[in-house]
Amino acid sequence: MGYRDTYKSWQEGPEAFWMQAAEAIDWVEKPSRALDDSNAPMYQWFSDGVMNTCYNALDRHVEAGRGDQAAIIYDSPITGAKATISYAEMTERVATLAGALARKGVGKGDRVLIYMPMVPEAVEAMLACARLGAVHSVVFGGFAANELAVRIDDATPKAVIAASCGIEPGRVIAYKPLLDEAIEISAHKPDFSVILQREQLAADLGETDHEWDDFKAGAALAPCTPVGGADPLYILYTSGTTGQPKGVVRPNGGHAVALHWTMKNIYNVEAGEVFWAASDVGWVVGHSYICYGPLLAGATAIVFEGKPVGTPDAGTFWRVIEEHKVVSFFTAPTAFRAIKRVDPEGEFVKKHDLSSLKALFLAGERADSDTIIWAQNQLGVPVIDHWWQTETGYSIAAIPMGLEALPVKLGSPGVPMPGFNVVALGDDGHPVKAGEMGAIAIKLPLPPGTLSGLWQAEARYKSAYLEAFPGYYETGDAGIVDEDGYLYIMARTDDVINVAGHRLSTGAMEEVLSSHPDVAECAVIGVADQLKGQLPLGFLCLTAGVERPEADVVAECVKLVREKIGPVAAFKLACVVERLPKTRSGKVLRGTMANIADELAWKMPATIDDPIILDEITVSLRALGFAGGK
Repeated sequence: MGYRDTYKSWQEGPEAFWMQAAEAIDWVEKPSRALDDSNAPMYQWFSDGVMNTCYNALDRHVEAGRGDQAAIIYDSPITGAKATISYAEMTERVATLAGALARKGVGKGDRVLIYMPMVPEAVEAMLACARLGAVHSVVFGGFAANELAVRIDDATPKAVIAASCGIEPGRVIAYKPLLDEAIEISAHKPDFSVILQREQLAADLGETDHEWDDFKAGAALAPCTPVGGADPLYILYTSGTTGQPKGVVRPNGGHAVALHWTMKNIYNVEAGEVFWAASDVGWVVGHSYICYGPLLAGATAIVFEGKPVGTPDAGTFWRVIEEHKVVSFFTAPTAFRAIKRVDPEGEFVKKHDLSSLKALFLAGERADSDTIIWAQNQLGVPVIDHWWQTETGYSIAAIPMGLEALPVKLGSPGVPMPGFNVVALGDDGHPVKAGEMGAIAIKLPLPPGTLSGLWQAEARYKSAYLEAFPGYYETGDAGIVDEDGYLYIMARTDDVINVAGHRLSTGAMEEVLSSHPDVAECAVIGVADQLKGQLPLGFLCLTAGVERPEADVVAECVKLVREKIGPVAAFKLACVVERLPKTRSGKVLRGTMANIADELAWKMPATIDDPIILDEITVSLRALGFAGGK
């Protein structure tokens, strides 16, 4: 079936649709029904089914005679290390680590915090927890001690699995001192820690610390522990508006069913093929499409430790795709903007045979049309800027390449996937007309594989996601749905600015600015203005090799926005910066920039377009390392 027929079949019979999808998973006890709505809006999927996620990701493929196939390919250009681990080898490694954890008292329902760099042992640790029915909580390696402590206190883990260090271009980050400090300041104290010693920097071990190999030595191979379909597989913390992170809970059954479905139907990846998500296990992409998704589908996953440029060159991505015969590639738009900035003509692309690649998927930060067009021209494959969230765990909207290669519309992530009834709502909570901007929401219940709630925080889950629009999940994004059903995500709802009574999307302005040939990357923020309420302020990173006066580029960009969006945008302020402030996952910290600008703007009895204020904003950002024109 094509996309329309598949989506229609879900609409007409959602229970039957997901029960059929569940047939692809091996169950100890098959579920009698898909949806349990007895405690709505706290929905559960496959709650009376019994299974084990690790068994579905590893053991069953070995039992099916495919133990010699590669499960994991480790490629670390930053250290020069490479390794291929078969399904049989990975199963033994995971079962041994699980046996060692069980020997120390870790069992079903216990939490284990994982604080690791991008090495195969990180995936091993996740799967070992899943094997025991323990709940893992992966924290991005190198996170500050206070942030780590907050997560330790919330998840109350019995154990921590960590590495001695992480490695980034030009520096080694010592993890163990950060972990020690976090445990020192946290109220909860884990029973013990397991430390993977890396040769780049060994750690000093304390009384409750165990070295990785010594810890596993002599451990019995642990069997897979049966768990309920609604039992939690993991907790993944995402940022919260209060400063307290939100622990997104992912249940076992729906997670396995949904991710298995996506591998073929969205990413068009078959068992035995190589799939690469160039992300980190600390983020949701790493959970879904480095660890679990590819292995559930019997594919081969790449664990990549490095950066798109500088390790050693702008051709690193292309080398990995060619060498490992990657068929489907998933990364952040930020990575491609970085490559495009240093290799605008695609000279590195031309040096590699990329014939294995069937599609490129982007997510994490809105991709501008210019970057998408550049990638399409260089790679010669569909480029899909699909859209999803930590909370959903997989695509809300995409082009489902395994179902049907629908046309790609620039600026749109695609169409809603089965299970997601997506609408744009007005301030009154009612759907707006096609093509009109509104708050993007999803009609309840959310499909299998999405969050079942927040860890130990049901009331917070309801207030954060369900109360703004009763009967809907609030995504926090603003956008439109066009007449063909394609979504356009314009901005976070808090990035829609109000200029003299006009609601305008900063995302739309960024789209226009990115189309300028000299602009490699940009961000637009709304800044407080005493006359018009808010005015847009643009920050421009120029393409490598641009020698023209910055003032000329700025003037052309202002003119371009005026032409494409109109005078109503009141866009007349922009400055050139060396780089944009970003999170570790590559998302631009627009809120940080806006706060700095707002604070300066309200100090003076003038409008934000006063040149003095604009200069002060730029100087302040530069002092924090964010800005710095030529």
